[in-house]
This record gives sequence, structure tokens and C-alpha cells, in this order.
Amino acid sequence: MTRRYWNIRLEELVAAGVHLGHGIKKWNPRMAPFLFISPKSKGNHITNLTRTARFLAEACNLVFYAASRGKSFLIIGTKKEAANSVVRAAIKARCHYVNKKWLGGMLTNWSTTETMLRKFRDLRTQQKTGRLGCLPKRDAAILKRQLSHLQKHLGGVQYMTGLPDIVIVVDQQNQIKALRECITLGIPTIGLIDTDCDPDLVDLPIPANDDSVFSIRFILNKLVFAICKGRSSSTSSIRNP
Repeated sequence: MTRRYWNIRLEELVAAGVHLGHGIKKWNPRMAPFLFISPKSKGNHITNLTRTARFLAEACNLVFYAASRGKSFLIIGTKKEAANSVVRAAIKARCHYVNKKWLGGMLTNWSTTETMLRKFRDLRTQQKTGRLGCLPKRDAAILKRQLSHLQKHLGGVQYMTGLPDIVIVVDQQNQIKALRECITLGIPTIGLIDTDCDPDLVDLPIPANDDSVFSIRFILNKLVFAICKGRSSSTSSIRNP
């Protein structure tokens, strides 16, 4: 497989604060290979950005080739620092996303999720056509609350017709349940991994600060760029066989 070059400069990583980790006492020893470690150091761990650039480039290659083959992506990030960036990235790259609370069993109990998605689409249709307004007020209020709940938790996956081919996780500590589901189902995962995370839980870890909006946005922007390039590559090959 031909490897593409992605312009990932160390200066940009530093400017985005990608290297800033958690306090020395709050870390996962399994992250040691990705960090600058000094026994006498105090304060926070510092991520080795050379390794970050390498793994981010590998992730970009992976999503590029997956996108060029029409694969589907799910981006997950629910904490406040990640939520807005996840939505923007997903919309730009035409990916599914979850930026609110993860509903347990969303992937492993896919048949139940499909039922909820059908209910969601049906309620949206009723709302758009004005059918909800024709119901008694009490019944309409109940259905509107259901619609609001489904929109909040399933709005980002409303067009998902099957399990995703690749899952991108922004905040591992908050998404352990989602990761466990991916592991159970054998769905490949890419994870933005901070110094307190377990890199062994994801297939392709990207060591980086997951508490900074700037760091999260930088990593997602690179991945989104690669996905979009992959999608356009696929379109070009169809137009020019």
C-alpha cells in the first residue's frame, strides 16, 4: 500500500498544546513509551511529539484509504472540551458522531438501536408534516419529549444503517463503555490518548492532550482532512475509470 505524506509539523503540535499531559502522579504506566519521563521531574508529563506525529500520520493513512473505499466512520467525544469539535469534524467529513452521553449497547445491541432510530425518524416525519399538532396536547407533549431525547442522543447517528467500519474516540476515560463494545464486535478503533489513558484499549493510539480544545481540534482536523481526501479520491476514480 502506497503511503501518503501528511504535513504534521512539530511546531504546530506544540502550538496546539498537544504535548501537555496530566500530573506526574496521575498517569498510566502503559503510556511510558509515548512520554518524556524523568524521575526527577515535577508537574506534568510531556508527550513525545515525534511519536505523536508518527502515529497521527499512520491514522491519517488508515482513514484516507478507508474513506477511499467507502468505509463509514463514527466519531465519539462527549466531554465539553470535545463535543463541539466532534460535531464540526463529523459534519465536514460526513461521519456519524456521538457528542452526548453514550447509550450503553448502542453497537452491541444494534437491533435495539435500529428500532430507536426508526422511532426517531418517524417522529421527525410527524413533526415536519404537522401531524403532531393534530394530536391531543398531552399526547403531542409526550411525543415531543421523546423526540427531544432521541435527537439529543441519536441525532449524530440518525443516518447510520449499520455498524461503523472505524470508530474514532476522542476522550477515552469517558468512553470506556463504547470502547468495550468496539472490542467485543471487532470494530477497529483510533484513539486520542492522554497520559492517564490505556493505549492498549485502541488499535491505533494517538498520544495527545485530550483536555485542550485546541489539541482536540488539531488532531481531528488532520483526520478530517485525510478522510475528505480519501472520499474525493474515491469520487475521482469513479469519474475517471
